[in-house]
Amino acid sequence: MVMATESPSSKPGGAAVMEKAPERVRKQSPRYKVLLHNDPVNSMEYVVTTLREVVPQLSEQDAMAVMLEAHNTGVGLVIVCDIEPAEFYCETLKSKGLTSTIEPES
Repeated sequence: MVMATESPSSKPGGAAVMEKAPERVRKQSPRYKVLLHNDPVNSMEYVVTTLREVVPQLSEQDAMAVMLEAHNTGVGLVIVCDIEPAEFYCETLKSKGLTSTIEPES
């Protein structure tokens, strides 16, 4: 007589249930929109070049889209990010003669 013994690891579909440690919910830090306001002073080329210098993540096409949005509607969304980079981008754009503000994303 042969006795079959089953160990928990050989049981088909017998997934081990792990006790989950209480999840640490990382609170999402609030995000901020960096806005570019239209200005009749600077050339479109200058605005695009400056956007790309200040916010390296922007491609040429992204920078063009932001500039055109600001030109056509009065304000363009540059980037959404944490408060520190948002303040940096906004202040740097201002220092280069562009009008920029930040506001909470939601």
